[in-house]
Amino acid sequence: MKFKQIVNSLLETDLYKFSMGQAIFHQASEYETTWTFKCRNENVRFTPEMVEEIREQVKAFCSLRFTEEELSYLSGIKWLKKSYINHLRLWRPNFADFRIEAGGEKGLVIEAEGTLLDTSMYEIPTLAIVNEVYYRFRDDYDKLVADAKRRTEAKAEMLQMGQYWLPVFSEFGLRRRLCAEVQEYAIKRFSSLDNFDVLRSTFVGTSNVYLAKKYGVKPVGTMAHEWIMCMGQGNHLYNPAYSNKVALEAWVKEYGVDNGIALTDTITTDCFLRDFDKTLATLFSGVRHDSGDPFVWGDKMIDHYTRLGIDQRTKTLLFSDSLNFEKADKIAHYFEGKARVAFGIGTYISNDTYVEPLNIVMKVTRCNGQHVAKISDTPGKGMCKSQEYVDYLQRAIDYRLVNDD
Repeated sequence: MKFKQIVNSLLETDLYKFSMGQAIFHQASEYETTWTFKCRNENVRFTPEMVEEIREQVKAFCSLRFTEEELSYLSGIKWLKKSYINHLRLWRPNFADFRIEAGGEKGLVIEAEGTLLDTSMYEIPTLAIVNEVYYRFRDDYDKLVADAKRRTEAKAEMLQMGQYWLPVFSEFGLRRRLCAEVQEYAIKRFSSLDNFDVLRSTFVGTSNVYLAKKYGVKPVGTMAHEWIMCMGQGNHLYNPAYSNKVALEAWVKEYGVDNGIALTDTITTDCFLRDFDKTLATLFSGVRHDSGDPFVWGDKMIDHYTRLGIDQRTKTLLFSDSLNFEKADKIAHYFEGKARVAFGIGTYISNDTYVEPLNIVMKVTRCNGQHVAKISDTPGKGMCKSQEYVDYLQRAIDYRLVNDD
């Protein structure tokens, strides 16, 4: 490897990988998947040297194992069960599951194939590796790191002086961080905020389990789109327009009333609301916004709770789509007194510099031999290899919205 190892612990992933991992282990351990990498930036190209370094870094990641200390930490998360912890004690990443090569539109092709139980764990470390390798090959890497730290200090000062109001916020930026050094610097800085005379915001934690453990903050995260896509579309017996119903009921089977923030936009929020009945809306402690207008979405969720006879002020609206402090502050004030509001802020904390950040994703594209897709509330955020399947899924959603009252 040209650079030092980037991912050094199997805890260096987002918490929801463990939340979903346990449910997959108990309910979908034999599901087979394909994951595909995509870079959405227009003017980015990965060189063959970058691709080789990415390959070597992923190989190094695949040499890691959970330590007993790490497993003990995971055991302290109340909804993780001994059976799953024992699985992790034996689990290891498998480099043979990966295909990493030069080529494609942006010069980098990455695919992973294997069980969902395995491949789900590859996404976040792979994206963190791709990001850091890309930036380390830049001539101005050191300047970028210094700029990111300077901006972190400025943000911390703004919060310290009460310039913005973020009632509860967490850091969600592992997958798109500039580098491990910058993300850790931010977590350390925000967790030290202490001017309580004027401080109006509360930093509660990070999705990065490794850094949550290191700095004694809360690990944050429940479910991602892959859970709904695979549970609802990977089982060929189900109409994919009912993906949310299948996935949410499976989640309740695993966790009951614990660990309950539901993701709404996998096949549009409007379709989600058809399945988010009074039972599910009561059991889940809140919902997460990840696409579309956040104000329209929040009002829609509050109206839905009201129609169900549920006091929306007891529920959390978690916003996590392309946030900065200014946008979060506006959302917080808009919904003040209407619902509990929380924020998951990613790139703005972990990769804010004078250059445009990479916009990269690694999504599940096949499950159990068929295509799967996300149709979010923002056009263009989905990813699927078959336009025919996307059209079919959209027709199924549209039919349900018109005919299923």
